[in-house]
Amino acid sequence: MGLSKTIWAEPAELLRTQHPDNPVMFFAPHVLQATARRFIDGFPGMVTYAVKSNPDEMVIQNLVAAGVKGFDVASPAEIDMVRRLSPTAALHYNNPVRSRREIAHGVERGVKSWSVDSRSELVKLIELVPAEGCEIAVRYKLPVAGAAYNFGAKFGATVELAAELLAQVAAAGFIPSLTFHPGTQCVDPMAWDSYIRAGAGICAQAGVQAVRLNVGGGFPSHRLRDVTPELEAIFALIDRVTTEAFGATRPALICEPGRGLVAEAFTLATRVKAVRDGLHVFLNDGIYGGLTELPMIGNINRIEVISPEGLRRSGPAIERIIFGPTCDSVDRLPGEVALPDDLAEGDYLVFHGMGAYSTATNTRFNGFGEMTISTAMSLRV
Repeated sequence: MGLSKTIWAEPAELLRTQHPDNPVMFFAPHVLQATARRFIDGFPGMVTYAVKSNPDEMVIQNLVAAGVKGFDVASPAEIDMVRRLSPTAALHYNNPVRSRREIAHGVERGVKSWSVDSRSELVKLIELVPAEGCEIAVRYKLPVAGAAYNFGAKFGATVELAAELLAQVAAAGFIPSLTFHPGTQCVDPMAWDSYIRAGAGICAQAGVQAVRLNVGGGFPSHRLRDVTPELEAIFALIDRVTTEAFGATRPALICEPGRGLVAEAFTLATRVKAVRDGLHVFLNDGIYGGLTELPMIGNINRIEVISPEGLRRSGPAIERIIFGPTCDSVDRLPGEVALPDDLAEGDYLVFHGMGAYSTATNTRFNGFGEMTISTAMSLRV
């Protein structure tokens, strides 16, 4: 995956002059920095970035330039990269299950914030992490809806266990905190409401005042034309409900957006390899490449079709099945996608809002997926 040194005015300029046969991911640094500032200015607490969603070094560098001072890291590799690019950044090691070697690596690199959701993992942290100046945030889960898929299926303690763990964290001399994740692409602000109020209950049950409350990621990106995320409304709800739930013992707030921060800064251009009998569209990219998460959380319908001459196709929309390039039958987008009836082989399908979980999960399966990243001043086509 290479980064082109040319800066393009917009994606259509490259498509009509270069006619690329491999997928091209367009990156607009100013969009990423503007989104970061939107979070920093609007969220009532500390903004950290979930590195896993897009760990490209240029993403980290632009976020640092925009003022992001903390990063949610999940592995020694992520820790080392952020330390190299931003030596003074706060590192929140919020993958709640780690080997002893991974914990030791974090301690050596100066990690001061950890999460936990089980008794056995807390034993390891107490054993290996110096308590002085270090935070352990207990991660809890609730059976709430509103997200594209349930993060609680893998991580998070029950409310009862969370209270027990929080009491143990405080007794061991660590900074006691709480953390949760409402689920990816969470468009229902009331999910945060439920979690925050449950956090206050956990503190009351444990008899411990949480110093900080990490309200997780889950902030939605703009995936559907007719559904624009209302981030400021979510920020305001989090602020209000934290005061209502905790009152005078209100903890400091943290968030860790990934998708909501980085998605809008990238646009993916894929090329039509074939239109089979007018019904099936085969692309040069699919679920083993830049479109890997669409079967899990649903299609992005912010798609434009561009001819090789750089012109937008505008025929009446018809529903078609979209396949990726591999010989694997599961390499297809879910359902059907409305595309112009004048779409033709050699055209480009341009997917907007593709910065999260696209380049990071490109597998190169079956010999496909070679992708170029190009910088663009604008992502409009």
